Amino acid sequence: MLDHDHDHDVALDLTPDRGGRKRISIYQPEQEGLIFPETPDFESVAAEREYRKQHLVAACRAFAMHGFDYGFAGHLTVRDPERPELYWTNPMCVHFSQVKMSNLILADHKGEVVEGTHAINRAGFVLHAAVHEEYPDVMAMCHAHTVYGTAWCATGRPLDMISQDAAAFYNSHAVIGASAGAVAVEKESGWSVAREIGRNRGVLHQNHGLLTTSRHSIDDAAFWFIALERACRQQLLVEATGIKPQVVSEKTAKYSREHVGSDYIGWLHFQTLYSHIAATQPDMFE
Repeated sequence: MLDHDHDHDVALDLTPDRGGRKRISIYQPEQEGLIFPETPDFESVAAEREYRKQHLVAACRAFAMHGFDYGFAGHLTVRDPERPELYWTNPMCVHFSQVKMSNLILADHKGEVVEGTHAINRAGFVLHAAVHEEYPDVMAMCHAHTVYGTAWCATGRPLDMISQDAAAFYNSHAVIGASAGAVAVEKESGWSVAREIGRNRGVLHQNHGLLTTSRHSIDDAAFWFIALERACRQQLLVEATGIKPQVVSEKTAKYSREHVGSDYIGWLHFQTLYSHIAATQPDMFE
């Protein structure tokens, strides 16, 4: 079952649904019998692996839909449920839109491909392996060279809390200057970034781009990456007006972070994308 234990800030005093089941989000319906995404329980490790791989592929396809491709740059990873020292990732030089179950690769922290026929992205291996090794509870991680995220990262500034969207990252994102602008193909570059990621949902790597991590799911990491890129775009648009923006209060930002910015909400948001991609791009399962 997907882990919700890391949503420490989320209010847990919600009323149960009418069937007596515990609710962890205000978005979960109180009324029984309605169609609503449910976090899965798995009967076997194989079933959980299949689920993680399918959702990793969908995350890659979602990145393609949002225009996050840039040559071979960009890498998404999720741990294997049985062997957490290994992680599944997208293959080198395959467009996000062409990633499918059959061309995913399984790699170790040394960058060796354990399963699969494609090569691994060295920058992806260095950065992701360092984070996964430094933080054993990080399940998934995303990075891509996006237009607005890279532009905002050049400022070296964190996001201002100018909207509910931005408030999802309240006290949960950081600017990292280590190895700023360098191609992270050397192991020390990966470690220098990994040491500073901490428990932040989003990272603005100065002169480089965006990274997101999740202790919950690849769904969560992927959606908050999309959201972080969107927040950077909004910030740049506001900055371009030259008008000092109004920011939300600390109380409002904290409320938004707890109720619309949790790991569970990231997972829930992504189910909309997953359902659309699975229905319209069935080749993802090949």
